[in-house]
Amino acid sequence: MKTLRLILGDQLNSKHSRYKTNDKNVVYCLFEMRQETDYVTHHIQKIIGFFAAMRAFSNHLKTNNFKVVYYKLDDKDNTQDLVKNLKQLIKKHDIEKFEYQLPDEYRVDQQLSEFCKSLDIESEVFSTEHFYTERNDLKNFFKGKKQYLMENFYRDMRKKHDILMAGNQPEGGKWNYDKSNRNKWKGEHNIPTYKYFKNDVSNIVELIKKSDIKTIGKFDTKTFSYPITRAQALDQLKYFCEELLIHFGDYQDAMHTDEVYLFHSRLSFAMNIKLISAKNIVDTVLNYWRKHGNNIDISQVEGFIRQIIGWREYMRGMYWALMPDYKTENHLENTNKLPEFYWTGNTKMNCLKNAITNSLDNGYAHHIQRLMVTGNFALLAQINPEDVDAWYLGIYVDALEWVQLPNTRGMSQFADGGKIATKPYVSSGSYINKMSNYCDNCHYDKKEKLGNKACPFNSLYWNFLDDKRSILGNNRRMGMMYSLLDKMDKDQLVNIKKRAQSIIENPDNY
Repeated sequence: MKTLRLILGDQLNSKHSRYKTNDKNVVYCLFEMRQETDYVTHHIQKIIGFFAAMRAFSNHLKTNNFKVVYYKLDDKDNTQDLVKNLKQLIKKHDIEKFEYQLPDEYRVDQQLSEFCKSLDIESEVFSTEHFYTERNDLKNFFKGKKQYLMENFYRDMRKKHDILMAGNQPEGGKWNYDKSNRNKWKGEHNIPTYKYFKNDVSNIVELIKKSDIKTIGKFDTKTFSYPITRAQALDQLKYFCEELLIHFGDYQDAMHTDEVYLFHSRLSFAMNIKLISAKNIVDTVLNYWRKHGNNIDISQVEGFIRQIIGWREYMRGMYWALMPDYKTENHLENTNKLPEFYWTGNTKMNCLKNAITNSLDNGYAHHIQRLMVTGNFALLAQINPEDVDAWYLGIYVDALEWVQLPNTRGMSQFADGGKIATKPYVSSGSYINKMSNYCDNCHYDKKEKLGNKACPFNSLYWNFLDDKRSILGNNRRMGMMYSLLDKMDKDQLVNIKKRAQSIIENPDNY
């Protein structure tokens, strides 16, 4: 039976069971499309990375004698639309059956589902064979429960997959070493020179420019530094185990002006386009630790694994449990526009300047920079979550909606009213100072609430609590902060709110 198999740009799993045999009646197809480059404004490195990885994957299949149709962006037969391209190939190759792997994005899932309903040939859908869980596992796990607590899901994952377990108990005696993962990095442990891959992408850069695709961010070289093949991803994983794992957990929440990545793995892009699976990474890290356990504390390993089998799988499960309504939630009723400095990095607030500039330069920021710097300010300034979503989805090379949306609208912006986070993740300047050196050379004073030199986060924080009291006042985890707010001098609060309002109305002046 002549079969067409679609491969999406984030489905580059060479170990998928579909490739165990090579049926000459099967045609594989991959498309570079304006449909995907234009639905949000992406970082130029994100588009470069996807196209480079897709081309490398196509070449891998061709080298192994699979029949592949690959449409580059400027291919004369490329309609720039997924459905139109598929219809074209079905007709051209007299296809009798259409197959695809489950998309991870609701938008594309709906598009392909509707397309299959319109076909007069057989169609079939398969798992991507990438995640530990299936789409609806988390929804079923929490069925009948009032709260979707990640910790409960994480512990179940540990038990189910026998990861860091000693019988029925957690290895080392603790389920979670999060309290050990909050150290400020002061240069006491040397960070090795990062492994950068010199993937020549000059032709892709020219194609993007020629096609007049609107992008954000910078790309000043001809080589793309993140892994774009499975071999490179495995090489990066090996490097992480040998050079970075030993201090990952200690400093996973730390931020520093001189370091973009600290001890982070730089594997998220490779994972999210499925060059390497979650299980592959977890097994490799565990095997390395078993052999070198005397040098690496369990807290480093647990902190890393929690991000993958806990947080990553949880976010995907929440996405599929809550879509499509989740994408429109705005529980705190925030409506302000995203400041212009999110696109330029031009602000006197040193923390935001560094986090945003790093994002623009590298298409990367780690989870605390996203949550407690850029996300924190956006929430305190009461920015419309639609704007925040679009920025996060566009600016990071690893950003795909299934992981970006619940992290942004739920964890970061509390727009879902507490489905993911039990309280808003907001802070004054004190937390940023605790976890970074951003405040050391800042224009503003981290300790001051009022005055031209006062840290904007301080007045915004207390203003936010006061503005949202009717919504958040009964949140038990916010009780202590509201108690402090109630004790604040009323005249001082009035002045704090005036300064906060000035910042909210003119954020690009700060």
